[in-house]
Amino acid sequence: MKAEEMNGKVPPEDLRARTKRFALRIIRLSGALPRTMESQVLGKQLLRSGTSVGAHYREASRARSTAEFISKLEVGLQELDESTYWMELLSESEIIAPARLTDLQAEANELTSIFVTCIKNAKNRGRDQT
Repeated sequence: MKAEEMNGKVPPEDLRARTKRFALRIIRLSGALPRTMESQVLGKQLLRSGTSVGAHYREASRARSTAEFISKLEVGLQELDESTYWMELLSESEIIAPARLTDLQAEANELTSIFVTCIKNAKNRGRDQT
């Protein structure tokens, strides 16, 4: 089942572009981090999790079944949650001023809500088909 069939509110091209923009923002942020050991370790973790969200969405959009679609999106959801964690650590450790992360954290939260909605819709549709 395709992503566009799972999500009635956000066209798949928009979410595809949005997750890519999120990854690009993460890339720029990680490149701008101080060169301390702590910031580089946290930055690498954020870089890995933040850039994989879009990849998991793309995999989900090519899923061969509802179960596979849900599975791929759930992994993307985990990566969003992990990204939020790394951003919280960067902020709370004062490696980055909290104000610099506000918009990016808000985007992570919005993407999380969208992914949760997509997963719920897919699960409900899967139940309706049985």
